[in-house]
Amino acid sequence: MILPIIGYGDPVLRKIGEELTPGYPNLKEIIANMYETMYNASGVGLAAEQVGLSLRLFVIDTTPFSDDEDLEDKEQNQLKGFKRTFINAKIIKEEGEEWAFNEGCLSIPDVREDVYRKPIITIEYCEEDFVMKTEVFDGLIARVIQHEYDHIEGILFTDKISSLKKRLIQKKLKNITEGKTFQDYRMKFFAKKGR
Repeated sequence: MILPIIGYGDPVLRKIGEELTPGYPNLKEIIANMYETMYNASGVGLAAEQVGLSLRLFVIDTTPFSDDEDLEDKEQNQLKGFKRTFINAKIIKEEGEEWAFNEGCLSIPDVREDVYRKPIITIEYCEEDFVMKTEVFDGLIARVIQHEYDHIEGILFTDKISSLKKRLIQKKLKNITEGKTFQDYRMKFFAKKGR
């Protein structure tokens, strides 16, 4: 089922996600709905907070990035088919020299800004079977993971840009909060609740 994506300004986007246990009700259905919602909105990642659930859960499929002709063949191959569910994730190390990449977010439509992140991460997480894994990721995969990981920590990519850039996008952010934005996927806006 395609769920509405929560828009900027809703307090759920600022909540730190709660840990999940194997018996969490309807978890497989929630995950399936998150993938369907992400694909419907042409996203490469989606966190539970973005569908109104304050949980340590996010899904990723970087395949759309593999079409970028500026990337080397090796990175294109890594991105193609990289589909993963992250439960109770914890980034334990970030390494390397920070690099900029123009990021956007399904909860903040029509806003894109350069964000600096480290290129290599080590992360502990569970997949859907709740077996704990520790893996190292780099490049765009690491960046998508960091972006979604921030969501489960109550952080948005707009928190990582300069105060000048924040002032420049203030009107756009206010419009999103009030639901004065157009996108080709369903959204739910904080200021429109109860109307």
